[in-house]
Amino acid sequence: MNASASQARPEPVAWAPGARRILIRGVNWLGDAVMTTPALLRLREANPRAAITLLTPAKLAELWRGHPALDAVLTFEPRESPLSIGRRLRREGFDTALILPNSPRSALECMLARIPRRIGYRRAWRNLLLTEPVPVRPEEVEMHKRSAIEVRRLLDRPEASRLTWRPQAHHVHHYLNLAARLGGAPSPVAPAIAVSAGEAQTVAARFDAGSRGGRPLFGLNAGAEYGPAKRWPRERFVAAAVALQKALDCHWWIFGGPGETELAEATAREIRAGNAAAPEAVRSLAGQTTLRELCAALKLCDLVLTNDTGPMHLAAAVGTPVVALFGSTSPELTGPGLPGDVRHVLLREPVACAPCFLRECPVDFRCMNRIAVENVVGAVRETHARTHGLKS
Repeated sequence: MNASASQARPEPVAWAPGARRILIRGVNWLGDAVMTTPALLRLREANPRAAITLLTPAKLAELWRGHPALDAVLTFEPRESPLSIGRRLRREGFDTALILPNSPRSALECMLARIPRRIGYRRAWRNLLLTEPVPVRPEEVEMHKRSAIEVRRLLDRPEASRLTWRPQAHHVHHYLNLAARLGGAPSPVAPAIAVSAGEAQTVAARFDAGSRGGRPLFGLNAGAEYGPAKRWPRERFVAAAVALQKALDCHWWIFGGPGETELAEATAREIRAGNAAAPEAVRSLAGQTTLRELCAALKLCDLVLTNDTGPMHLAAAVGTPVVALFGSTSPELTGPGLPGDVRHVLLREPVACAPCFLRECPVDFRCMNRIAVENVVGAVRETHARTHGLKS
């Protein structure tokens, strides 16, 4: 019984008599949302008869359409107050809240909803809002933003920067550990977002995917909403795309959010200019798709070349191999799929100051500038050859 995910204030859900009513307070960013899907699936396995509702920002509502772990989806807008959200949730009669974000606000919403059992990670300023504060996992790694002074100091002492993290440090385990409080198995499954055949066919027809005559279709995402420290230089994306197009006769779909339309269109123009023999083989989809259409478009691609972004996680979750470039962030913590997934290739340079987790580089951007075009081209060619015909 799926409630409409597009309503900002849906009607109260009619639950089956006696059903356990679980609210999951979802996270606020696309990539993080994808990384919660293993926890949701494990929660459903452990609670097959429970009525499970997800509370999510309205911008992410479409992601959850038809998700097998959920019975209903409730949404909220950015400016809606915790008091307003709490009042709406109170009408639903939830008995348990699993609070995935670490913020005080998310716990406050559930406390104001008078949900009697409230489970979330122990954090400053919110422990009194929870009935079951969960201790921090031993494997958890804080994504500490280094100061400019720290970054410069590490450039002089590279031996002090080497960090080694266990696979359990990945953020999928962060959410699985919370789901285990309600019986979910802690063993990971791959993040997954389902795309129906109908959705894929509609997007393929809209963007004329059938005209490529069996040639490879690659996706490219040169943006990153978080900030420029996560973006490989655009001219290098262009150079890699042109080289791959000439070598593999591939088509390119250029992705980007509404705020990245200009970046995507400029990238598409420059790729066309670099290979004038096939201008029709490059198309920008930036700002032209809904979130569900983006899922379908990524599913249609044979491979996606991308920065560390939400669409990177989404591409992996719909089953598309990913070649991802990491600079200021850490693939051990937020890489696509599960750690060690051989379908994906994660490229980074072992510079002393990375990961710094900053939005902008305070020095010379060496983490990204040292990733060579020829290495990216080689990774895409090898990944495509290895996974071609094997994509689920």
